[in-house]
Amino acid sequence: MEARSLGDCIDEYLLYLENVKGRSAHTVRGYAEDFRHFDGDPGRDVDITSLDLARLRALVGEMSRTGYSVASIDRFIAAVRGLFAYCKKNHYIQENVALELRTLKKPKVLPRFMTQAEIDTLCSQPDRKPLLWPARDKALFEMLYSSGCRVSEIASLCLSDFTEGYASAVVMGKGSKERYVFFEQDARSALEKYLDERRERFPASLQDGDAFVAQVFLNQRGTALSASGIELIVREYSGVKGTNRPMTPHSFRHTFATAMLLNGADIREVQSMLGHSSINATQRYTHVTAERLRDVYDQAFPHSGKND
Repeated sequence: MEARSLGDCIDEYLLYLENVKGRSAHTVRGYAEDFRHFDGDPGRDVDITSLDLARLRALVGEMSRTGYSVASIDRFIAAVRGLFAYCKKNHYIQENVALELRTLKKPKVLPRFMTQAEIDTLCSQPDRKPLLWPARDKALFEMLYSSGCRVSEIASLCLSDFTEGYASAVVMGKGSKERYVFFEQDARSALEKYLDERRERFPASLQDGDAFVAQVFLNQRGTALSASGIELIVREYSGVKGTNRPMTPHSFRHTFATAMLLNGADIREVQSMLGHSSINATQRYTHVTAERLRDVYDQAFPHSGKND
């Protein structure tokens, strides 16, 4: 069996994820970030066969003592398991010791969503407090809420993905799975206003040629707006300069799912709209809606103890 360093195995595994498994660039970057925990001890130059269970457990323990969250540690463990499974399959190691690593028990955290008043307030912030590019930012918020898209899906959304009238679009979700998402009238109106301004600011970006930008949302320089750029915009308008209730792009997705279920949508239909591969990922929103209904009950029912 040819000796291979941990670093070489990591680099090869990342290429495998991208080119063979078809993982997105965002996912591959996430794996690469997780593997950086190896940069100290044992280091990337160590022989992959020298990594035993005790050494891996020691690294997990060090992460815990350093203050990494349960989610970060579990993500690292999952990445290591995948790496070692790949090495075992290719006969770089004889035994997959990473199978014995146990993930930590995560506290149940319900998705953070906004009430109707809160989502309305945040979507109107670009009109009230024009912090960046108001027309773009309003369209961005309305479309995130209306469609339930992930931030990566909105960032990669192209003009050619829309149906006529911007009523729906095809997005590429996790696992390279396509699905239809929909946009109601407020989102379509905001999008059309933004595209008019985009045409005025960057006329070449909407025409075929070297300067053409296929993505819908642009930054202030006229190039495609990244997922991290969208996160910055949401933080700006939901931070102290805006609503002062910090949110993330994923909060729009949580709010979309919660609103759909509260208003009677079937959970299987919501699963399809969100692009969840498993119904379990969607079911957590039923807990959110149950808690929300309980709050309404406690506030409204005269014998609940709230109105004594």
